[in-house]
Amino acid sequence: MYLRQILGLSFVLSFIGLSYAGEGALVLTDSDFSSRMADFDTSLVMFFAPWCGHCKRLKPEFDKAAETLVKDDPPIQLVKVDCTEEGKDTCSKYEVRGYPTLKIFKNGEVNAEYNGPREAAGIIKYMRAQAGPAAKELKSDSDIKSFISKDESVVVGFFEEESKLKEVFLKLADKLRENVMFGHSRNADVLSRYGYKDNVVLFRAKHLQSKFEPDYLVYEGPADKTDLNNWIESNYHGLCGHRNNDNAAQFKAPLVVAYYTVDYVKNAKGTNYWRNRIMKIAQNYKDDFTFAISDKDDFQQELNEFGFDYVTGDKPKIAARNAQNLKFVMKEEFSMEAFDQFLKDLKEGKLEPHIKSEPVPTQDGPVTVAVAKNFDDVILKSGKDVLIEFYAPWCGHCKKLAPIFDELGAKMKGEDVVIAKFDATANDVPTGFDVSGFPTLFWMPKGGKPVQYRGGRDLDDFIKYIAENASTELKSYDRDGKVKPNKEEL
Repeated sequence: MYLRQILGLSFVLSFIGLSYAGEGALVLTDSDFSSRMADFDTSLVMFFAPWCGHCKRLKPEFDKAAETLVKDDPPIQLVKVDCTEEGKDTCSKYEVRGYPTLKIFKNGEVNAEYNGPREAAGIIKYMRAQAGPAAKELKSDSDIKSFISKDESVVVGFFEEESKLKEVFLKLADKLRENVMFGHSRNADVLSRYGYKDNVVLFRAKHLQSKFEPDYLVYEGPADKTDLNNWIESNYHGLCGHRNNDNAAQFKAPLVVAYYTVDYVKNAKGTNYWRNRIMKIAQNYKDDFTFAISDKDDFQQELNEFGFDYVTGDKPKIAARNAQNLKFVMKEEFSMEAFDQFLKDLKEGKLEPHIKSEPVPTQDGPVTVAVAKNFDDVILKSGKDVLIEFYAPWCGHCKKLAPIFDELGAKMKGEDVVIAKFDATANDVPTGFDVSGFPTLFWMPKGGKPVQYRGGRDLDDFIKYIAENASTELKSYDRDGKVKPNKEEL
């Protein structure tokens, strides 16, 4: 009886639009998914399995975002469907093949796959960009004030009447809506108050305003989509932007980043204490580098790539990448004088790049072991053809390939070919090798450029490929990969 009462309450809560688990996102099942989804202009659905580790990590962020987005105007509804219980048919209908799968719906119909961030702040920003028009119409002075006081920089178009610039502005807003918030106004009182008639203005977020740059910028270029796009992208983050997991891809090299405790929620004053010191020096190098601040805890893995195991203390750690994507580290404790000297030396090319590398190994096996420090010598300057495997020690496919590669190395002994392996988790991958999964293999002919190997991974597959593509014919195999007869046997 008591259990039935609980289940009955759960059903009622679900029916009126609340998650019966007490969470932020609405839980729907096969029985109500279609009817309820039609009520939502914009929604994001998470198809999940309770046992899925990725789902467990995403759920609290998803629910946190749901609590914020449902209060928006217009509201955005976040929905969860359990594909292992009462949502099986719905998951099958929408061809859910892995967990979690996220899809954006508009008025009950699938609109797009969700490929955005997986943390609350990123989900909120991404989904807000999907709701309503790409540029929000600001109908009053209070609308303008509310819009430009948001916790991020915004771009506002002021248009007295239809114009070429307005047309370009609206098209660009649709293109950049996932990264930039756009608004526009044609209200006569608003235009009169701000003094604009046919202008686009970038307003900086209040917490990022400083004495080192203006609080807003007015676009003065032509009514051209490319020019306006370039203006927004080059000015949006200002002299020193707040780089986080959501927008990191927007900061391009040559890039200088200050890593420390960045927290604009609990300690905005302390955060800007260090940012202002960064900016005071950065303003002298703004034509040479892009600058940013990043929270040291959010980017611990990135800091590891620069040789910082763990960052202690309050002072920023400075790391940079130049236009060639080489890494550089300021080794001195942060001070404005040391930072200025670091930037000067970086600009003049006086610094040695930081290379993440294992120690140079002793070569005692059939496969040459390459690391970042000896890569040039054993691979690029070997004077031989090279087949190299980029692997990860934990990768199951790599472990399966290891004995085959050892046997291949033994078969190629005495040939003008190097069979090599490279731990891409413990060493910086050299420029020119695009490694996005493991194992990734490249064939590099003597004096030539690397080509990704996409053939079979059996021993005979490798031998046949090498025999066919070797710069000079192998001693033991013909061009078809067949063993040559021993002269003594003829």
